[in-house]
Amino acid sequence: MKLFLTQIIFAFLFISTVQGQKISYKYPQNRSFSVDEVTEAYRSLQKNYPKQCSLQEIGISDIGRPIHLFIISDDGNFNPDAARKKGKLVLFVNNGIHAGEPPGVDASVKFSEDLLSQSKYKKLLNDVVICIIPFYNVDGGLNRSCCSRANQNGPEEYGFRGNGQNRDLNRDFIKTDTRNTQAFVAAYQQWLPDIFIDTHDTNGSDFQYVMTLITSQLDKQNRYLADYQRKAFLPKLYEDMKKRDFEMIPYVNFRGNSPESGIVDFLETPRYSTGYSTLFGALGFVTETLKYKPFPKRVEATLAFLLSSLELMSTEKNALKTARKKALDDISTKQIFEIAWQLDTANVDSIEFKGYETEYRESQFGLDAKQLVYNQDKPYTKSIPYYKRYIPSVTVQKPSAYIIPQSWHEVVDRLLINNVKLSRLEKDTMISVEMYYIENYETVKTPYEGHYLHYNVALRKAYMPIKFHKGDYVAETNQIANRYLVETLEPHGTDSFFAWNFFDGILQQKEWFSAFSFEPLALDLLKNNAFVREVFERKKQEDAEFAKDHWGQLYFIYKMSPYYENTHNRYPVGRVP
Repeated sequence: MKLFLTQIIFAFLFISTVQGQKISYKYPQNRSFSVDEVTEAYRSLQKNYPKQCSLQEIGISDIGRPIHLFIISDDGNFNPDAARKKGKLVLFVNNGIHAGEPPGVDASVKFSEDLLSQSKYKKLLNDVVICIIPFYNVDGGLNRSCCSRANQNGPEEYGFRGNGQNRDLNRDFIKTDTRNTQAFVAAYQQWLPDIFIDTHDTNGSDFQYVMTLITSQLDKQNRYLADYQRKAFLPKLYEDMKKRDFEMIPYVNFRGNSPESGIVDFLETPRYSTGYSTLFGALGFVTETLKYKPFPKRVEATLAFLLSSLELMSTEKNALKTARKKALDDISTKQIFEIAWQLDTANVDSIEFKGYETEYRESQFGLDAKQLVYNQDKPYTKSIPYYKRYIPSVTVQKPSAYIIPQSWHEVVDRLLINNVKLSRLEKDTMISVEMYYIENYETVKTPYEGHYLHYNVALRKAYMPIKFHKGDYVAETNQIANRYLVETLEPHGTDSFFAWNFFDGILQQKEWFSAFSFEPLALDLLKNNAFVREVFERKKQEDAEFAKDHWGQLYFIYKMSPYYENTHNRYPVGRVP
C-alpha cells in the first residue's frame, strides 16, 4: 500500500505537449494533477495499453473544454452492449465533480495504471468493465488556487467547487442545466453501471477516520438492492477497508453540533449523484475523505476503496447480478412509488465512533462567545446514536402512462437524454386523463443553483378530457426508467421538474377582467346559478375581510365563471389511469 504512494507522488512521469514542447511532470508529495495533466496521464496509458483501454470524449463543459471517459476492458471491446452480452458488470467512477476535492482524480490514475500493468488484476478485468471520468468539473478544475477550501490539508493547488456557470454539479443531476451534466447523463445511460462511485473530500467536524462513506440511502434504495447491500455487500466492504488500514464510518453528518448528538444518514435525493444513480438501480457510493488529513493519505484511502469495490464486485458478481436484475424488474412493474422522505427519529441505532474530545474555548475575538474545538490529543472510541432510517412522507400510485405536451420541450429533452422510452401521438386526440391543479406551494426566498425551488406542494386531482396535439409525447410506465419518470413528473416530489421551476408558466394567470364591465356579469351569475350564490354567501359569512372587499368578491365570482381560464395552476402533464 505504501509503495504506490511513493510511485504516484515521486515517480509517476508522463509527457504533455505545451506550445509544441514536450515537458515531463514529476509530482512532489503535496501536488494534484491539473486537468491537462490528468488527461495526458490517461493518454499515456492508452498509448501503452491500446488493446485494453480507451480514452473517449463524451461531451464538452460549459466553458467549452472536453470531458473524457476512460474505459478499461480486457478484451478491447469498449461497447456497453457488447459488455452486457458477455455478462460483464460495470463500475463507473466519477472524479472532480467538486474540483477542490481531488483525491479521486489522482487515485484513479494509479488505479488504472495498476489494473493495466499488473497481472494479478487480470481476473478482475474478466468480470468487470471500468469507466472513469478523469475530471468531471473541468471548468472548476481550471480555476486552481491554494485557498478556496479553508484549512484543507493539501494539495498545494486545487480547483473550485463551481463550474463555468458557477453551478454545483452535484445538485444538477435532475435539472441538468449544464453541459457537464448532459455529457455525464449520456455516458451514464449508455453504460447503466452496476456500481457507481463519486469521489469527494469532506469537512465540518474532525475525527480519527480518513474515509467516510455515503451509501445510497437504504430505505429509499430499491428493496432488492437494499437487502443485498445490508446483508452482504456493505459488511464485506467495511471489513475489507479495515483490513487495508482504512477503517470507515458512515458520512459524519451530526444531528446536532457534536458527536454526542449522533450521526444522521445522508438523504441523497435525485439532485445528487447517488440519488440519481439510485433511480436506475445501481449501488451508489460517495467517498468522503476528511480534508484535515494529509492529501497523500486521502489519495491512498480513495485508491483502497476503488480496489476494494472492484475486488468485491468480482467475488460477488453472481449475487450482484441477481439483485440488480430483480431491482430493474421491480422498477418496471412496481405500482406504488415513494417520492419524498423524512427521518424516522423514533428509530435510532448506535454506532462505534472514533473521534476526539470536544471542548468549548473562549473566542479569541474578545467576544462573549464559546468556540467548539476538537482536541486531537484526546482521541476516544465510544458508542453514539445513529439515525439511519427514513420513512416515506409522500407516495404515489403510478399511472399507466404520462402524456407530456411537446410545448414543454425542456422537460422532454431531459427525458430523452435519460433514455426514457417515448412515443408520439399521431394526431390531435381528446383523452380522458387525471390532471393535477396546484392548490398551494412554498418557494425559497433566495436562488438555489439558479432556481427558486418549490416545496410543500399541495395538489387537487381532477379527471377530465384534455385535447392533446399531434406530436405530444407518451411515456408508458413499464420501463426501467419508471422511477425517474415518477420522481420527476409527479409535481409534489422533492426533486420534481415542477419543484425545479420547469412548469412555472402555469402559475401565472394570463387573462383578467375590468371591474366596471364584469360586475353586471357577476350579478347575473349570482342570480341565475344557485351553487355559485350559495358558495359566495357562505364565503361572506365566514370571512369578514372578504365581506368588505369589492375586488375580492368580483374575483371570487370570476374564478367560478366560464370566463376564468381552466389552465391556470393546472399542471400540464396528463396521467392516464
